[in-house]
Amino acid sequence: MKKRIAILGATGSIGDSALSVIAKHPDRYQVVGLSGFSRLEKLLKLCQTFLPKYVCIPSDKVDRFQDLLHQANLTCEILSGSQGLDALASLDDVDMVVASIVGSAGLSSTLSAVKAGKTVLLANKEALVMAGELMIQEAVRSGAVLLPLDSEHNAIFQCLPTDVQQNRQAIHDPKKGIKQLWLTASGGAFLDKSYQDMQNASIAQAVKHPNWPMGQKISVDSSTMMNKGLELIEAGYLFGMSVDNIKVVIHPQSIIHSMVEYVDGSWLAQLGIPNMQTPIAHALAYPERIESGVAKLDLFSLSNLTFLPPDLQKFHCLTLAYQAMQAGSYACIALNASNEVSVAAFLANKIRLTDIADINEAVLNKINQQTIGSLDDILAMDQLARQLANGFVANFVKKN
Repeated sequence: MKKRIAILGATGSIGDSALSVIAKHPDRYQVVGLSGFSRLEKLLKLCQTFLPKYVCIPSDKVDRFQDLLHQANLTCEILSGSQGLDALASLDDVDMVVASIVGSAGLSSTLSAVKAGKTVLLANKEALVMAGELMIQEAVRSGAVLLPLDSEHNAIFQCLPTDVQQNRQAIHDPKKGIKQLWLTASGGAFLDKSYQDMQNASIAQAVKHPNWPMGQKISVDSSTMMNKGLELIEAGYLFGMSVDNIKVVIHPQSIIHSMVEYVDGSWLAQLGIPNMQTPIAHALAYPERIESGVAKLDLFSLSNLTFLPPDLQKFHCLTLAYQAMQAGSYACIALNASNEVSVAAFLANKIRLTDIADINEAVLNKINQQTIGSLDDILAMDQLARQLANGFVANFVKKN
């Protein structure tokens, strides 16, 4: 039987890649639902191509999209708003959910998919950063399967023994010999630039990633290495590893996507050209393998693969992520929320790129340790951190 798929965030770059792979295998997959936020014309074209039964859009765009569907002679059941996303993620006629809505906006729907016991292809790293403990608990309870789409986490997943892939607790079995997880990082747009270059960076410079076509927010996070910090926290929850056993190494060529180090001195690495269709194809077909449509990696063209330690002073956001992970869930939630606010302020040309780390640190220093036990606790901490971050943004605007 075909796997029935809902794609949350279908008009983004992950949605593009997922639908590209799915289109190559019409015998295996059926697109049941799509969601989009602002690019209604693009969403309409996807509906024309994949004929989903359900489509979810913001509540204030329902009438406009209904007109577009009517003009195109299409009939889709329209869901709307955050409640619509939650419903789409947990529908009985959905087997797999691609969770690719950027930022905290994707948390509730991802959690809904997990609670409903779906196979969740996780591209929304903030869902685990904010609610990692809750997400894992719900997955254990419901039987949901979490498969990472981030190229780094997908690479680590592929390099782990099969029984560890299917039971995260087995990663601590001494017989498995797993010593450390290594996340690779491209180094972003400012790897070879100075801190002063980062201070003076334009928005255009900060969103120009050297290897991957990505959205603005994640590209800025790559420039500050906050993206790697979020991935560090995500890896801790996803694989059940402590911060002491997860390392970051800069690998500018982005050919090795991540590695697992074993106690006997062996290292297992996953290689491939930088293209998100590879990890998406892996997760869609797991535990099988299918064609992704990605060009073959030519080993003979690889004249130079380099590895560098990250500059934790220049890329202070990465240091903050290590600190937040050591402090606990409340700090991870606050860091993510503050970062979303400060990145938005940078993209609005209100603050400098380097102010992002300073604002994030100020928020972490301001909040008090709290126990996080529910979604309400998570959302309350998220809101508090956003309020603090907005206040610090205002101060930085005045200084600049």
